[in-house]
This record gives sequence, C-alpha cells and structure tokens, in this order.
Amino acid sequence: MKRQKRDRAHSVYTRGYKAGLTGQSREKCPTQQEELRTSWLNGWREGREDMWSGMRGVSAIHKNPAVTIGGS
Repeated sequence: MKRQKRDRAHSVYTRGYKAGLTGQSREKCPTQQEELRTSWLNGWREGREDMWSGMRGVSAIHKNPAVTIGGS
C-alpha cells in the first residue's frame, strides 16, 4: 500500500496542537518559516484552549487532528 505524502502545514499544525495540549510553551515552535510557524501556532492555540477546557487524554481524542475517523 502506498503512503500518501502529508501536507507539511498540516503535520506542523498537528505537532503544535500536541504541544499546546501538553502545556508546552509556544517558544518551542520548531520553525521560523512564516507559513509553517503560523500553522504551528494555530495548532498550539487550539491545543491550549482544549487543555484549559479540560480535554486531555481520551477526552480530547475526537479533537486531535492526527486521529482520523472513518475515511479511506
């Protein structure tokens, strides 16, 4: 089975979301490229909001962009 190439912005967003969800600082952004940094920070912000809302672990799985439900 062939693997699809993932959109780089989406994978950076996912890593930002995970960092925000675990309470890491936004200073841990791994890139300085404007477009990728923006994607990472957007994911980080959403992850932080979910963390503050009490969504951690299994309760946040439906919001995790790395988890796909259904699909092909």
